[in-house]
Amino acid sequence: MKEIALNLKSMQDYRINESYKQLRTNIEFSGEENKIIAVTSCTPSEGKSTVSLSTAYSLAEAGKKVLFIDADLRKSVLTGRYKISGEMKGLTHFLSGQGDLSEILCKTNEKGLFVIFAGPVPPNPAELLGSKKFAALLKEARNIYDYIIIDTPPLGSVIDSAIVSAVCDAAILVISANTISYKFARSVKDQLAKTGCNILGVVLNKVSMKQISITANTMVNTTDITEAINNQNRRA
Repeated sequence: MKEIALNLKSMQDYRINESYKQLRTNIEFSGEENKIIAVTSCTPSEGKSTVSLSTAYSLAEAGKKVLFIDADLRKSVLTGRYKISGEMKGLTHFLSGQGDLSEILCKTNEKGLFVIFAGPVPPNPAELLGSKKFAALLKEARNIYDYIIIDTPPLGSVIDSAIVSAVCDAAILVISANTISYKFARSVKDQLAKTGCNILGVVLNKVSMKQISITANTMVNTTDITEAINNQNRRA
């Protein structure tokens, strides 16, 4: 098993760290059956990868054993963002039969946090994520980890996230403040609901700290999407 350094704590200030603690608490109180959680967004660049990995770190910080899976096989940014160097096999290698689990699983310098990176862009990402091998990976991981957090592609752009969510216990939708309309967010939320996955809520991300009754990176119930988006639009 390869060991990597992420140094996530040094990248968060106090307010952001507190927001992730709130998000962590919401997840923990959502029910013990919600162990495998997909994270998606409406469009690229809304911050879902940062939110999902930081949430995984926050859970690990609380003493949980957590597996983070980068399932954004089309446009992963994590290896570049965290400057992961050297030969790195990822989820694509495993799902296509080019690597086993021991080759793709990484232990991080953050206690309790393990990572599987995406790997190279495959020609058939949706098919790989919908394979029996991916479902079997999650089934095995459920018996080992307290939580499995999965970063998935934007559901408003490609179908991959719905495919992954169908084999997850729950999902979280990340929405960037002042950029996504209620109509679009509702459409993506409805598409996610059709998978049968329990939607835990919405993280309203990139909120100006000057605005706030809804803080940055705070999860709200999906029934409050209208109010959350309308409120942040009025404050813009």
